[in-house]
Amino acid sequence: MTRRRLFSVAAAVGAAAVNPLSAATRIRRSAIAAITDEIGKTPEDALAFARRYELQWIELRSIPGVKKEYAFLAEAEVKAAAVSYAERKLKVSFLNTSLLKFSWPGTDPVRRRPETPEARAARLEAEAKRFASRLDHLQRAIRSAHILGADKIRVFTGLRIEEPRSLFPRIADVIGEMTRIAEREKVTLLVENEGSCNVGTSAELADFMKLVPSKALGLNWDPQNELGLKQIPFPDGYNLLPKKRIGNVQIKGKGIMPGSPDRLDWKAILQALQNDGYTQRIGLETHVFDGTLIEAAHVSMKEILRMVDEI
Repeated sequence: MTRRRLFSVAAAVGAAAVNPLSAATRIRRSAIAAITDEIGKTPEDALAFARRYELQWIELRSIPGVKKEYAFLAEAEVKAAAVSYAERKLKVSFLNTSLLKFSWPGTDPVRRRPETPEARAARLEAEAKRFASRLDHLQRAIRSAHILGADKIRVFTGLRIEEPRSLFPRIADVIGEMTRIAEREKVTLLVENEGSCNVGTSAELADFMKLVPSKALGLNWDPQNELGLKQIPFPDGYNLLPKKRIGNVQIKGKGIMPGSPDRLDWKAILQALQNDGYTQRIGLETHVFDGTLIEAAHVSMKEILRMVDEI
């Protein structure tokens, strides 16, 4: 080896030490997904959106235009959807479900709307049935995930009470039981920080994850969700998270669109995820309710892709 070549190799090694990112850990367009019911008003519209932006992944929740969750569809319907996505070379990165997103028996959630005694009684009865059926519902979601080729399923932590941390031990017992089923079925449950639920902030998410160390439990981080709880999701919240347990990240339209008053520094967030070796998917959940949902989805996706190209 010549002297010049030796110095060249040494310089390359030094640069790698300063910037240890490899091609495998860089966030690229191939990591980007979108929830289909917020990018199209029909399944075909959603598929056209995915094709336009050359997405390789999609997230599923409800059938676009229909309030029916993929997780709980009849098996024949799930299989038909799976065939449709496979024909278009789309993979399902994450099955968003409403599992455990209701008030649990014996809890009194902070509710924004007043209820009549009759409405309250009917709600409590319905929610008690949902709680009692939680493992059956989990099995149905797992069946759908298997058919769709997804290995990650979203779960929540019950509607938020006045002192949510007081419920953490009970939530850990419930979700811990579910993770044992998930582990056997080779899927991962992802707890989402949702402002209306008992785990609503990054800090709460970080603390809760310590109570359930199962490898079958990860987290779905949605930084926008904690703004309503007066938290700073980045860098404060992000720095608290167990990075190796982040299984999915979601971006809200109002957090990424230029000019939005709730815009987050997503370029810095993406850079931090990349620096921390994040290799999972990042999904757009447009979540705009002023009649411009699809237009906002296009603006948001263009901005996401622009930022990914720049980091």
